[in-house]
Amino acid sequence: MANQLPQISVLGAGIFVKTQYIPRLAEISHLFVLKSIWSRSEESAREAVEVAKEHFPGVECKWGDKGLDEIIQDESILGVAVVLAAQYQVDMSLKLLKAGKHVLQEKPAASSISEIETSLSSYKSICANSPGYPIWAVAENYRFEPALVESKKLLADIGKMMSVQLIIEASMNSANPYFSSSWRRNYTGGFILDMGVHFIAGLRMLVGCEVTSVSAMTSHVDTTLPPPDNISSVFHLENGCSGVFAMVVSSKTPKILWRIVGINGTVEIGRGNQGGQHGYMISFYGAGGHCKSNFYPFSGVTAELKAFLHDISQANLKGSSYEVEPRLSFIEGARDVAVLDAMLESGNKNGALVQVKKF
Repeated sequence: MANQLPQISVLGAGIFVKTQYIPRLAEISHLFVLKSIWSRSEESAREAVEVAKEHFPGVECKWGDKGLDEIIQDESILGVAVVLAAQYQVDMSLKLLKAGKHVLQEKPAASSISEIETSLSSYKSICANSPGYPIWAVAENYRFEPALVESKKLLADIGKMMSVQLIIEASMNSANPYFSSSWRRNYTGGFILDMGVHFIAGLRMLVGCEVTSVSAMTSHVDTTLPPPDNISSVFHLENGCSGVFAMVVSSKTPKILWRIVGINGTVEIGRGNQGGQHGYMISFYGAGGHCKSNFYPFSGVTAELKAFLHDISQANLKGSSYEVEPRLSFIEGARDVAVLDAMLESGNKNGALVQVKKF
């Protein structure tokens, strides 16, 4: 039975792998075999494997060029989760795709428009010359979060959309384990891009159309963070509606809120905690002023991992004829980056109107 399950490897052994990937994979361990965990250094690989062995006693430890080559050449490994510093993820993903592996790459999809364009060209060439059709997925859990999935259904009841507001007041300070992350500090867009893609993904999924243009102002206030650490943007949607995106990387009063106002009502989605569980509270305000609220705990990471495992199993059986889960596609991740890239460009141009690149 175990031999029939898809075998996967994880590249990366950092905080996110140890605190998120391994626990979430453990929740669905009946669906796959975790063959190995790889890191550039033996020490970090062994640390992650030690954490994983509680749930995956047979997991192998791999490190360095030799360990990576062994994973690439191992035909029993169908899929690989790439959870590395963002500067290295795209090149690593393309290397694995070229070797015929299915890839689940952590967000962001890329660091810039030029990297997206080059990557898509390379991926197209790989697929054209591959006997199979290697899947390139981007792990964006917000497209799978139950609160956002359910909120999208409620938008049908608010009538024509009139306004969209997205407010993010994050708490990226010295108490946060990612605060000292060197790659985020040396990355184009820094924390704005790394954190912001989550909320842009949620925005795009909720409104059901693309952001066409933006005008933004950026600033650098907290000098313990890389610039910029604040951004305020007006955006225009394909459906004719406009909205506001405001993000503060480090706030003393954390808050995350989507508010979509329609001619017949309003849907509001706010970050919260209920019964010790973190998640989002959805509130629907109807035309009569009545409010209905429901709380949904976070579970998007588990859902996206299940979707990837299902996709690679089906693709292995059906080949290129299999339609993969669109919410996982690299192109969706690229579109998230394109919106933030346009906002950051506008900020550099003192609020000039910038068209969002289409993919």
